[in-house]
Amino acid sequence: MNRTNIHTVQKLFIAALFLSAINARAQALFTSTVFTPPHSFTIGAEGPAVDKDGNVYAVNYDHDGTIGKVTPDGKASVFIELPKGSVGNGTRFDSHGNMLIADYTGHNIIKVNMATKEQRIYAHEGKMAQPNDIAIDKYDRLYASDPNWKAGTGKIWRIDTDGKVTQLDSMATVNGIDVSPDNKTLYVNELRKIWAYDLSSKGEISNKRLVIEFPDFGMDGLRCDVKGNIYQARYAKGTVAKVSPQGKVIQEIKLKGQKPTNVAFGGPDGKTMYVTLQDEGNLETFRVDAPGREWVMTKKQKK
Repeated sequence: MNRTNIHTVQKLFIAALFLSAINARAQALFTSTVFTPPHSFTIGAEGPAVDKDGNVYAVNYDHDGTIGKVTPDGKASVFIELPKGSVGNGTRFDSHGNMLIADYTGHNIIKVNMATKEQRIYAHEGKMAQPNDIAIDKYDRLYASDPNWKAGTGKIWRIDTDGKVTQLDSMATVNGIDVSPDNKTLYVNELRKIWAYDLSSKGEISNKRLVIEFPDFGMDGLRCDVKGNIYQARYAKGTVAKVSPQGKVIQEIKLKGQKPTNVAFGGPDGKTMYVTLQDEGNLETFRVDAPGREWVMTKKQKK
């Protein structure tokens, strides 16, 4: 081999090492990086959800009353404008690919046909202070947290597939909500506590019990992975806590921003976590070791 070829091989080897190092950093677990530019969303950045193509949606992109769409490579745009006076919070996708949005100012759940962008009122409940975060089970039933911040109270609601709204419980200010992988437990956080309820096949709850109580800071949205672990946004602490179903903090993932509002699983394998942040007005992302409960459920529903 002549000197020129040796130099070429060396350069290729160095380049391969460099790319390998970049990929290793990109794939590093539980290391958060900025996904969208700061303040591309308003301080109302909330409710991330991921569609079948890996696009991430979150509320209040550019200005309040919008749903923003972010491609897997981080390019953001306004997907839809909500009806005048409506502002979104939590979002989810049903088994048919429709987006469901908690419209907290209108006391509605809005359903969006993703192909036509047509919006309609799926459910309305005037007794709600607001629908805040929402979760969906394998039967396409929604569960909504409903905090009344001024009164320091809250409720939990179920929204059936026909749009019927049923109150399940009342408590202090509630926020994050999700369903366990086996669809037998409903998790709800209240102030600094995460509670678990037995969840029946009919969507009824019972046997309320404490999973964990944090000593400080606040909490916002939460989601479960396929192993049943809870990823809890720790508002003002700048972390996402990974909590076992038994209430043990497995680890805390440090974020760039300090006020995470909500989390969602996505990516090609369901192991990419997206986090909305109020103080930074953007999204961050990090890799995790197990896919999201809802991501796996959606894959099974398509088969």
